[in-house]
Amino acid sequence: MTTRNIPPERATAMLSLIKEFQYLSPGDIEIIANACQWHRYDAGSEIVRYHDHTNSAFFIVQGEIRVMYHGLSGQEVILCDLLTGEMFGELTAIDGHPRSATVKARTSVLLASMSAADFQNLIYSNRQIAETILKRLTGQVRRLTERVYDYSTLAVRNRIQVELLRLAREHVTSENTAIISPAPTQTEIANLVSTHREAVSRELNNLVKDKLIMRQGHDLHILDVAKLTDMVNEVRGGF
Repeated sequence: MTTRNIPPERATAMLSLIKEFQYLSPGDIEIIANACQWHRYDAGSEIVRYHDHTNSAFFIVQGEIRVMYHGLSGQEVILCDLLTGEMFGELTAIDGHPRSATVKARTSVLLASMSAADFQNLIYSNRQIAETILKRLTGQVRRLTERVYDYSTLAVRNRIQVELLRLAREHVTSENTAIISPAPTQTEIANLVSTHREAVSRELNNLVKDKLIMRQGHDLHILDVAKLTDMVNEVRGGF
């Protein structure tokens, strides 16, 4: 990790990429920039560790990070990947509790960090930011509720289908197709849905035979998003 000095105009421009800040005035973003420190992390570097007591909130202005933790057996559990424009660390910045997960840089990343005190002041002083943070937190609760439901009720093959559909929706290329590029490895998919690589390999092969997906180099083509959606909705029932 290296600490960077960023010229004020560039700092303001980069922070305007953060989803929660996109509707703020340049003056408001400049105030935020003045409260931030800037850090560059190389790919693979650990940014925060599960249960540590740092309390800053982070804003991703370049690159991609992974949020995860490891079970007692050493198994890696991937919670999510976050891209440029996202934030993380806001839970600890709000409640002061130890970190709930480990965060690593998937690529070289440039982050702006803000102390817990400044982050809370930002929320309390700006109604628009407070509203976006509240919506962000409620969105996280809804996604976690959905994930608990899937883990509690769906078979492994169905959880793999759910994850592929989620990825497809993030990489739509036309009305009914998507290209996930680069595609996650089978091990990464397994860690996302709490299974093993062999189960992922079997289900991907089944979906290839059913002409729902096609693997091409490092890319994974979803050939019929509508059919995959119907499959997921069928096993989820009325959820």
